[in-house]
Amino acid sequence: RKQLGGARLLEVSKDEGERVVRFGFASYDAVGDARDLTLIAQLTGRAANLLLLDASGRITDTLRTPHGEGQEIADIYQPPPRGAGTHTTPKPSPFAQGAHPSLSAAADAYYRELESTRAFDARAAAHRTRLRTLIEKQKKLRRNLERDLATHGDADAHKRIGDLLLANIANAERRGSLVRVTDYFAENAPIIELEIDEHATLQEEAARRFARYTKAKRAAQETTARLSESSAELAALEGRQAELEQIVAARDASALDAYDEQKRGAKGTGATGARGGAAQGTPRTKAQAKAAEQTAGARRYRSSDGYEILVGRAARDNDQLTFKVAHAHDLWLHAADYPGSHVIVRNPARGADVPHRTIIEAAQLAAHFSQAKRDAKVSVHYTPRKFLSKPKGAAPGLVRMSSFRTLLVEPREGVERI
Repeated sequence: RKQLGGARLLEVSKDEGERVVRFGFASYDAVGDARDLTLIAQLTGRAANLLLLDASGRITDTLRTPHGEGQEIADIYQPPPRGAGTHTTPKPSPFAQGAHPSLSAAADAYYRELESTRAFDARAAAHRTRLRTLIEKQKKLRRNLERDLATHGDADAHKRIGDLLLANIANAERRGSLVRVTDYFAENAPIIELEIDEHATLQEEAARRFARYTKAKRAAQETTARLSESSAELAALEGRQAELEQIVAARDASALDAYDEQKRGAKGTGATGARGGAAQGTPRTKAQAKAAEQTAGARRYRSSDGYEILVGRAARDNDQLTFKVAHAHDLWLHAADYPGSHVIVRNPARGADVPHRTIIEAAQLAAHFSQAKRDAKVSVHYTPRKFLSKPKGAAPGLVRMSSFRTLLVEPREGVERI
C-alpha cells in the first residue's frame, strides 16, 4: 500500500514455464519523479511470496521472510529453483539445545534472536528510506536552483546593453526591433546590432535592462546562497547515510539505538528552532502538564515510524483516552467483537495519512490487549476519532462508529514501550 498506493497498473504477464505473475506499475516517488515498479506474485508452494522490484529488477520489499539467491531484499530477482515449493522433505531444526536447559528454551532463545534481527532490519530499512527521500529532495532542489540561476542569465550583460543604449542615443541607427550602436567598451569600438522591443524607446529599453540587471544580480546572490546551504545539507545527509551503512554492516544494535536518538534529537532541535529557539529544559506549560495528566492511565508506545501510540487500561481509561485525549484526526483502534483496550495513534499532521506499518503495529497492540489475545489472528476495527460518538447513557468504554475499516492481525506487543 505504501509503495503502490495511487500507482497505475500498466501490464500483467506470466513468466513462461514458471508459477510467477508480474504486475507492472507506473508510480511517483516522494519528490514527484516518475518510477516503474513490479509486483511479483510467486505462487510456488512453500516459496510462495509477494515481492516488490524497482526499475532495475532489484527486490526492495517482500511479504514473507525470503530465503535463497535472488529472493532476498537487495538481490536481483530470480524465480525459485524448480521443486523449491513442492518438496516434502522435512527441514532440519534451525536450532539445537546446546547449553540451554531444554529444547523449548533453545527454541525461545532462537526465535527471540530472530525477532531481534528482523526488528533491526526493519529499523535500518526505515532509516534508509527516510535518508534516500531526503537526499533525493536535496538533489531535486539543487537542480531547480541551478535551472533558476541559468534562467536569470548574465546580470552584467543586461547592464552593459543598458549602458550602450544610453551612450548611443544621439547616433544609434534603428530599423524596427534592431538597433546599430557603437560598442565603446570593446577594443576599436566596433559597430554591433542589438535586438530590442520595437515599441520601446532607447531610454525605455535601457531602463528595462537595468531593472533586469538588478533583479538578476539579487536572484543570483540568493540562489547561490541557497545552493551553498543545499550542498552542506546534502553532504551532511550523505555522511549520515554512510554512518548508517557502517552500523548495518556491523549489525551493531546499540549503535542503531544511538542513531535513533540522534534522529529524534535532530527533530526536537528543528522544532524548537522553528518556534523561536526555546532552550531545552524549559518548564512545561499548563496545557502540556494537563495532557501528561490525562494520559497518565494509558500505556505509551512508539511505532517504527515514530508515531506515539496510547493504549487504555480499564473501561474508564478508555473513555478518557478516546473522548478527552484523542483529537479528531488521531486514529482509533479496537479489537472487533471482543472487550479490550482502546488504542489511539497520535497524528500530529492534520490531513496526513498514518503510515500503514504504524496502523498494523497499533492493530497488533489492540489485539494483544483484548480478550482475543490468545487467538492466532484477530480482526481489528480502525477509524479516525472524528467518526466516533458516545451513545447517551452507555457504559464506560462503549462507542458508536459511523465509519471504519478492518484489519486481520496477529496479537503482539512488538513496538517500543515508552
